[in-house]
Amino acid sequence: MTRLLPILLVLGLTIYAFIDCLNTEEDKVRHLPKVAWVLIILLFTIVGPVAWLITGRARTAGGWGGTRPATAGPRFVAPDDNPEFLKSLEQRGDDEDGKRD
Repeated sequence: MTRLLPILLVLGLTIYAFIDCLNTEEDKVRHLPKVAWVLIILLFTIVGPVAWLITGRARTAGGWGGTRPATAGPRFVAPDDNPEFLKSLEQRGDDEDGKRD
């Protein structure tokens, strides 16, 4: 099984780079045409996928960290944090108390 692990890792890296290259938009590919990158990834098993991941695709400006953009519109508020909901519960409770008397 341990002999099979390096083969599976190389195969996984190649498949990941191949699919990533195919899904990358043409204007985001750097240095070479997309077809050339696909051939490099498939022909040069270890070097091709690593080269694609390091230099072939454009990196996003945001990187890994950062904040999420603000969403437009109302945010969801849990019922126990919503003052309008709590007020309606109080009114409903008062109405039920009045009916019992």
